Amino acid sequence: MNRDLRFAELARGVREALGQDYRYAHVVRVARLADRLAQRHGESPARARLAGLLHDLARLHSMDALVAECEARGLAIDAFERRNPIVLHARLGAELARERFSVDDEGVLDAIRHHTLGAPEMSRLDAIVYVADGLEPGRDFPEREAMERLAFEDLDRALEAVLRSSLRYLRKRGLEAAPQTLAALTRYDSLERTPLSA
Repeated sequence: MNRDLRFAELARGVREALGQDYRYAHVVRVARLADRLAQRHGESPARARLAGLLHDLARLHSMDALVAECEARGLAIDAFERRNPIVLHARLGAELARERFSVDDEGVLDAIRHHTLGAPEMSRLDAIVYVADGLEPGRDFPEREAMERLAFEDLDRALEAVLRSSLRYLRKRGLEAAPQTLAALTRYDSLERTPLSA
């Protein structure tokens, strides 16, 4: 089976699992952008596309369901997540990717886990999926196109830009920033940046 047929079959399963056209269109756009970014930055396009397609499997769960399903799987829930249970969709989504779609690639699962809050240490694949989620063409904000161009030139700087954009968005609305997001940004506090790991 060729790559496009495999993707189409997986996409049908994801569409059924999500049950919403808007969310499905979003994950397809993220998968496509992640694929292109992976090609540009020496990461596996197939892994990036898979993580992009599966990253929001739990996004439409209710807040109560997110907490209950994480607890049922023994996933620790920190204080920030208790106050903002929507962010649990990333970690629960990785579990659903494993359970429903038989994903056993820990790098792909980590990219799904980190696509919402980021993490202090992010791999290239993590960064690609985080950036693709933040910059997919369905997003509508003035800097999106320039940031997308940057992502093809310098993934590290694009990750910083998307993290900072996310922080500005939260602050503008008086919302709390996650410790994980703030920790991800600390790598940019000095001129000597730690390159993304493979």
